[in-house]
Amino acid sequence: MSYQREFGKKLRIGLVGIGFHSYRNILPAFNYLPITLEAVCNHSNKELLNLTCAQYGCRGYQNVKDMYEKENLDAVFICVAPQVHAPLVEEALDAGLHVWVEKPPAMRASEVKRLLDRKEGKVVVTGFKKAFMPSTRKALEVMKSEKYGNTTGMLAIYPMNMPENGEEILEQKIFTNWLGNGCHPLSLMIAAGGNVKSVITHTNKTGNGSVILEFENGLIGDLCLASGPWPLENYQFFGDSWHLKIENSTRVTLQRGIPFEYGITTGFVPEGDDSGAVVWEPQNSLATLENKALFVQGMYDEMKYFCDCVLENKAPEYCGLDFAYHVMQVYEAALVSNGEKVEIK
Repeated sequence: MSYQREFGKKLRIGLVGIGFHSYRNILPAFNYLPITLEAVCNHSNKELLNLTCAQYGCRGYQNVKDMYEKENLDAVFICVAPQVHAPLVEEALDAGLHVWVEKPPAMRASEVKRLLDRKEGKVVVTGFKKAFMPSTRKALEVMKSEKYGNTTGMLAIYPMNMPENGEEILEQKIFTNWLGNGCHPLSLMIAAGGNVKSVITHTNKTGNGSVILEFENGLIGDLCLASGPWPLENYQFFGDSWHLKIENSTRVTLQRGIPFEYGITTGFVPEGDDSGAVVWEPQNSLATLENKALFVQGMYDEMKYFCDCVLENKAPEYCGLDFAYHVMQVYEAALVSNGEKVEIK
């Protein structure tokens, strides 16, 4: 772990968007990244732009074209309204820049496909933070381990309603919570299970129910669209001799089972430490980094990964445009399913 001032090689970056989310999460994360913030762009609020530039010692612009022409940038971070994500990414690529863009990357899968066709070797990473959470990395480690064997099932529980009139929403590019936050559990499930073959959505009149994902590898995933107060979000992965659970992003429990003989075994704590549960959770008694939201929720990891890909001149294996395109395909399929199976092409 290094801090911004300690990196020898840094990217010269610009930031597009300085709203609440950007100010709360993106700008603070820069303290831990190999970057130099050269400029920020915000087209609508000149006073806010000036205040931000004064705080971070950078230059300000109200037009991205001006920023790209006048600054010698390597990359740009984009965090604005999702309706303009795709055109802003396209403009940055045309300017020859690498791009990190907040989720969702666009309003339609077709928009992401156009970006894929014109990225021309540039690194583009989408901020699907759930795929980068430390708890997700632990789940992937277990799922890919020969020690634990095959994964047989997946369950995600997320507070969400599926909106009605899916075709109209897609045609008119209407922003809904299913796009804004539904991509969180979808991105995690796809990161864990791989490409999705088909989708079926079953919901009741309130929009609650399940989105069933059939993965190409045969795995079945159930995204439960739940109702209720936070904390509610959790993910479960099942194997022949184990299961792992992520609760509220901060607690990971690996259940390895307890050996027993039915009707004979009387103790639930057998000798040794190779059975039962293992639990990981952040320390909250020290001023450390792993208990901060930037790290627990994967925001630091997604941005650091983008910077590393650019600096090392390598294509992203995780959450690149191909991954973003597939997430958007699944998002659209679930939105229009209405109980019918939708194949992912």
